[in-house]
Amino acid sequence: MKPKIIAILLALSCAAAQAQNVLVKDAWVRATVPGQQATGAFMKISSKDGGKLVSASSTVAGVVQVHEMKLVDGVMKMRAVDALDLPAGKTVELKPGGYHVMLLDLKAPLEIGAVVPLNLVVKNAKGGETRIDMKVKVTNAAPADAPAMDHSAHKP
Repeated sequence: MKPKIIAILLALSCAAAQAQNVLVKDAWVRATVPGQQATGAFMKISSKDGGKLVSASSTVAGVVQVHEMKLVDGVMKMRAVDALDLPAGKTVELKPGGYHVMLLDLKAPLEIGAVVPLNLVVKNAKGGETRIDMKVKVTNAAPADAPAMDHSAHKP
């Protein structure tokens, strides 16, 4: 593959916020099969100053929610959460079997290699919100150590 194409693919698999020092990297959406109505989006998020992931949206799904999966009394349970804490200076990994962004009521199957828009809203400690607009690659596995794009010095 040509270096330019590789750089474009890596850029699509990660994104960063335009403000509040939020960094998103290694983002990916799991591919689906025909008839499947839901899938997950996974990534690593860090916030220099701390905050909360309060919502997500995408034009490929009717409903997008932040979800948590955890083992309760020997049974794996999944539920939507109002917000996901992003402790200052720590990376929070959204991954299969844990926290993730759930895309429900898909409008069409998501095939490997496709790119989908995904928007996150992060709220800082002062109540200010930043929208993070990403283009995320559809695959069946997490990208291997893709570099992040950091635009935290930009003004909203």
